[in-house]
Amino acid sequence: MAVWEADDQDPGFQLARNGFVTKFHSAAVVDESLASFRSAGYRVVRLDTASWTDEADLHDALSTALDFPAYYGRNFAALSDCLQDVVEQAYGWTEADTGLVIELDHLDRFRATMPAACGILLDILVDTARLGALLGNRILCVIRSDDPRLDIGPVGGAEPPWNPREWLLSDRVERTAP
Repeated sequence: MAVWEADDQDPGFQLARNGFVTKFHSAAVVDESLASFRSAGYRVVRLDTASWTDEADLHDALSTALDFPAYYGRNFAALSDCLQDVVEQAYGWTEADTGLVIELDHLDRFRATMPAACGILLDILVDTARLGALLGNRILCVIRSDDPRLDIGPVGGAEPPWNPREWLLSDRVERTAP
């Protein structure tokens, strides 16, 4: 059975068709998108990555937001393990939710501070979403950047696309008069 029916009204289908991680620039655009996810029954977890100065901050924020168990090991291997449990709805969200959206706000700042950790986190989130799709669960990652030209390179094998409303650079950068 398909995880998403070909439904242009489902915000998850709209983003997942281009990848499990989608980039946003405008705070207003991401807020509207997340509101549409909530309206469609998705659980939305918002994390402000700008305040993360080390891996402990990352692990604390994720474990709190997704209700990880007390034994969570606070390292990337343990994160991957716990997110596999999240895929199966052991915690973090429930069967009553249409899906799970994890938003990473100010990703450009986090990436500037900890580029390797940022790449590992995004790869783990893509793997989590891929596993979710295989098991029939909808999991997506939304990243917002203050940098309209954010290029993070491949995540899970492909560069994450910009959302449909900000697909073109001109949609993300204010035009200046000649």
